[in-house]
Amino acid sequence: MKKILAIAAAAALTAGVSAFAANPFSDVSTDDWAYQAVSDLSDQGVVEGYPDGTFKGERNITRYELAQIIARLMAKEDQLNAEQRATLDKLAGEYADELANLGVRVSNLEKKVGNLYWSGDARMRYVDQTLDQKDKWDGRIRINVRGQVNDSTYVQGRFLNDMKFKADDTSTSSMDQLYVNHNFGKDVSVRLGRQPISFGDQAGWLNNGHDGYDGAQIAYNNGKLSLATGYGQFNSTYGTFKYDADDNNKADFYFARGAYDFDFAKLGVDYISYQDKHNDKVTETEKDGDVTFNNTKPELFGVNLNIPVQQFNVFGEYWKNTTAPSALEDTAWNAGLSYGAANWKKPGTWDLSVAYNNVGNGVYLGATGWQTNILDAVADAGKLKFWNAMGDVTLAKNVQLHAEYAFAADADQGEDPDDAWTVSLNYKF
Repeated sequence: MKKILAIAAAAALTAGVSAFAANPFSDVSTDDWAYQAVSDLSDQGVVEGYPDGTFKGERNITRYELAQIIARLMAKEDQLNAEQRATLDKLAGEYADELANLGVRVSNLEKKVGNLYWSGDARMRYVDQTLDQKDKWDGRIRINVRGQVNDSTYVQGRFLNDMKFKADDTSTSSMDQLYVNHNFGKDVSVRLGRQPISFGDQAGWLNNGHDGYDGAQIAYNNGKLSLATGYGQFNSTYGTFKYDADDNNKADFYFARGAYDFDFAKLGVDYISYQDKHNDKVTETEKDGDVTFNNTKPELFGVNLNIPVQQFNVFGEYWKNTTAPSALEDTAWNAGLSYGAANWKKPGTWDLSVAYNNVGNGVYLGATGWQTNILDAVADAGKLKFWNAMGDVTLAKNVQLHAEYAFAADADQGEDPDDAWTVSLNYKF
């Protein structure tokens, strides 16, 4: 676009803004069709010329130069009418990257673009299922929308669509998150609504709360120390225990989390206390038939540790259910080693991890971030021991290839699960 055309368009945004315009540039005469637009914007400080006193309106304008003009217009937003502000908001969104490079704060830009900020991710995945399940090919897209209410408060939601491409070719859509967040200063925040939650540290090896919970949370984070506590109810079968007689039971729970970064190591602790009694139906190993425990209120403690060593990371985690019935295995732990870091912004970066896992059915909460779903065997296994390997590589900016393989599974009860694997392409936008 010619510079002179861009200036004429920008002048339309300030029409009605009073200015005393004099002839500012030697190569723009009073006879030029764009004289008034150039003069007005120059007088308002929106456009500048070259050191020799010329404007050079016939040359092409760059995105960076146009972003400079937009930034100066944004400073005058309170002088514009509603239609002019709407046009300026669209320009701010289109040139967001260039404006950020100019030092215009992203938080301010988010407020300018209709007070809404959009982001999301998508996945195309193939899973070779374990146990008696068939393999599957599916896709998922999640779209986040964040509305900035004021400097301290925002509302966030997430739209989710899952689609199965093989056999049962279904598609389901929902809004699986909706919460309000208020910040008290820079370290303390409070959330209320349907929000995400995840316990532990190893990519959801024990549980991963993508479905989240309905409740309230208060958190503190100063960069080194992070603390959070809350109360609510899991909003799906997540968190109901695989050994529960009613998988659809929603349980009220209280939780507390803490973590500290020592630089040489990061230590985390978790506590979950269920407020509802579970109608726990499990198989007693030394007897035939089922035994039902009616008075169980599960209480779980967890601790995790990460130790970085150059490009390596040594990790481990331990959990215990202090109220599990005697017929259940009440502990779970894992230990492993990872290398590298797949950076979404840097193509060619990658990571790989290998871990050994020992998971008891009295601890497993019935959901996992691992895509092989091998942990579905925990309920019938009593205790399930297995190895898993996971890797990621960034193929292009915001595109990663992910793969997992679970193997050498050993069940204390019943048949040992077969090896399982999955591969997926993941996108961020």
